Amino acid sequence: MSYTHAVAGAVGWLTMDRPAAMNSLNSEMVAGIAAKLGEWRDDPAIRVVVITGSGRAFCAGADLKESQADQQVPGEKDFLDRIVDFFDTVRAFPKPLIAAVNGLALAGGLEVVMACDLVLAAESARLGDAHSNFGVFPGAGGAAILPRKVPVNVARYLLFTGDALSAAEMKQYGLVNEVLPDAELRDRAQALAEKLAKKSPLVLARMKRVANEAADKTAADALRHELFELRNHQRSYDVKEGLAAFVEKREPQFKGY
Repeated sequence: MSYTHAVAGAVGWLTMDRPAAMNSLNSEMVAGIAAKLGEWRDDPAIRVVVITGSGRAFCAGADLKESQADQQVPGEKDFLDRIVDFFDTVRAFPKPLIAAVNGLALAGGLEVVMACDLVLAAESARLGDAHSNFGVFPGAGGAAILPRKVPVNVARYLLFTGDALSAAEMKQYGLVNEVLPDAELRDRAQALAEKLAKKSPLVLARMKRVANEAADKTAADALRHELFELRNHQRSYDVKEGLAAFVEKREPQFKGY
């Protein structure tokens, strides 16, 4: 299998597992991960998902060999369609997604990182666009989303040069939340995921939806969206449980509705 999955408490782990190919995205991998995310989306026991890679790479991008060999069949999805479906699924996932960047994250690998909500990176990790190195045009956010994640001149540098920057540099530019010693990455990702898993799944999903859509709205429209979500949230079990726990000085037990 080109990816593996595991569950640790309320945390789902997805590991891109093609180390000999630097975990490049092929049809089997993207279909499998998308299907598992669909399953976990509807599983209340899974509250947070971590995505990582095996070996020395997080993900080096799309499998260019498969892309070149793919033959368009009229009426059927081609390789690009399957990649697009995968990224649509990742971006639409309503629960928190943490990227645990264990090594190189290039091209489509960087786009996977950008599709996640929080980014933890090993000290040895390097991140870059790399499409220009092979005359390939990005299709999952390299040119469209990267300038929203880092300063525009940094995005242009990564796009035009094809170079990769260190995890520490990308933390400086705001893409990476934490840089960790390589040996501590998985434990820290699990600990952070467990912290998020104790929060109300409903409030995190609503926060994620408003935050994701805010950049495409005026401030006034974003505030209206926030107030709409607040009004609905005031009717939930979780807000009543959270306030009761505050008054009773105990840990809340959220249920996600």
